[in-house]
Amino acid sequence: MLPTEPYVRGPHLKLALWLGVAGILATLALCPYLIALMPLKLAASPLPLWVLLPAQALQAGVLCWLLGWLGLFLGARHGLDAPWLRAWVYRQPRDPARRAHWWLAAVLGAVASMLVVGFDLARSPWHSIGTAAAIDSAWRGALASFYGGIVEETECRLLLVSLFVWLLAWLNRRQARAWMFVVAIVLAALLFGAGHLPAAFATGMAHAPFAIARIVLLNALVGVVTGTLFWKYGLEHAMLAHFCADLVLHVALPLAASL
Repeated sequence: MLPTEPYVRGPHLKLALWLGVAGILATLALCPYLIALMPLKLAASPLPLWVLLPAQALQAGVLCWLLGWLGLFLGARHGLDAPWLRAWVYRQPRDPARRAHWWLAAVLGAVASMLVVGFDLARSPWHSIGTAAAIDSAWRGALASFYGGIVEETECRLLLVSLFVWLLAWLNRRQARAWMFVVAIVLAALLFGAGHLPAAFATGMAHAPFAIARIVLLNALVGVVTGTLFWKYGLEHAMLAHFCADLVLHVALPLAASL
């Protein structure tokens, strides 16, 4: 292991259960955004929305619980954890070696999303929208931001980064090196970017190789930022950065487009 790498000791199941509960609530908060984004696809479902959406929320919560537990278990040996949530859930003192950098996480998340917006604006012109449409998009986007910060970070950072680090360390006699964390963060970020393709295909946003690559790489940029924060400071910093990035993309950007 790295010389300064902490070994996370203690149980994981209760903490993972709280991640599952948060995943259910975050997915329910996502519903207004989905209804506006894919109305035809949801209307074509054989199930009514009042059944379909809660079922999806429950499914997301169970996945957050199980995958969150697996990520905590695999990452424990290599210091990958959610230290603030752990201290709260298990009513135990937080590791004094873990220092909070909340403002740094918020700023980095916002900056990453502004870079994404900048690349998008360089490719296509600004589209102005009406004030009513901007407000409608903003409140839906604000609610949807919880999904990115909670569900996506649990699955793509807590699970994937921990899994890749664990696998690479296992190949090296269970000894993790700094480069392994970097590789794990990049791989998880690319998979995170690829995970946005189904929604892009459903809405017609991805229709050419360049568009597909752009979606993957721009989302991976945010994933690299949140993955690094997860490695250095814990899952909560990655969650905050992702939440702030989504606020810029889904709240600030529509409101700015109405000016």
